[in-house]
Amino acid sequence: MFTGIIEDLGIVTKLEKEQDNLHLTIKSAITHELKIDQSVAHNGICLTVVDISEDNYTVTAIKETIDKTNIGDLQLGDLVNLERAMKLGDRLDGHIVQGHVDQTGICESIKEENGSWLFTFSYDDTLGNVTIEKGSATVNGVSLTVVNSNKNSFSVAIIPYTYEHTNFKHLKKGSQINLEFDVLGKYIQKLYENRQ
Repeated sequence: MFTGIIEDLGIVTKLEKEQDNLHLTIKSAITHELKIDQSVAHNGICLTVVDISEDNYTVTAIKETIDKTNIGDLQLGDLVNLERAMKLGDRLDGHIVQGHVDQTGICESIKEENGSWLFTFSYDDTLGNVTIEKGSATVNGVSLTVVNSNKNSFSVAIIPYTYEHTNFKHLKKGSQINLEFDVLGKYIQKLYENRQ
């Protein structure tokens, strides 16, 4: 489980294909605190640490992960939002995030608004995912509050701190992003559907 509060921006230092798998090596300030077999969210994707060498660590993405996320689009030098799994008893500053990406979406627009930014994302609503106005959504692993919730799109307001400390500053119109919809929102939606 994660909270969607990003701890560090890692740098992709190596990408290696092995059959259907993709091994990613990441340089990060938190590497010295990691252990092999530990879960770390990478742009919202929960991956297991399989190797550690100095300030770099390696994780492996399987075919299903590559097919359902934007991890296969990463290139050397790209910045990745990183978060370690939460500890039981810690504050839950974001929201409950599983690290299981539901689907990808597309950045439709970025609007600067007097010190903050309004990002609008679209997604394929035929997969059964929804957003709820003032609910939560995870974009590239970042816990955010939904505004302008529509059938197949939503917006989020990004404050300067989040903009500077995540890879949001590198998104542009047309960028593909990872989406995890709020697990509580999904539960409420199922309850509603079962009542009808």
